[in-house]
Amino acid sequence: QVQLVESGGGAVQLGGSLRLSCVASVASGRILSINSMGWYRQAPGKERELVAIESRVGSTNYAEAVKGRFTISRDNAKNTVYLQMNSLKPEDTAVYYCNAVGLTIGDAFDAMEYWGKGTLVAVSS
Repeated sequence: QVQLVESGGGAVQLGGSLRLSCVASVASGRILSINSMGWYRQAPGKERELVAIESRVGSTNYAEAVKGRFTISRDNAKNTVYLQMNSLKPEDTAVYYCNAVGLTIGDAFDAMEYWGKGTLVAVSS
C-alpha cells in the first residue's frame, strides 16, 4: 500500500553533484506524518549501508564517508526526502534506496519499514 519512488540518479564524473528525491504515497488514505526518512546504498558485492537519515523533527544522522559532502532534507508537507550529493567520488557508486519508517496514515499508525526500488548513481573518474 505504501509506495516510495526515487528519482534523480544517473552518471556523473568525479567531483560532480546529484540530487536524489523520494516521494512517499499510499493507495488509499493520506499520510499525515513519517517518523523517519532516509537513504541507504548498496554497492556491487557489498551490503546495504546507511547514507543519511532524518527524523520528522529534523534530527539527522550521516555515514562518516559522506559527512560534509551530502545533505539530507525533508519536505514533510510533500512526504518527500532529498539527498544533495556534492563532491562525488567513484566509491559513492551504488544503488541508492529510499527508506521510510513509522507512517501515520489517517488515524492509524504503521510501524513497518518501507523501501523504494532504488536509483543508480554511477561516478566515474
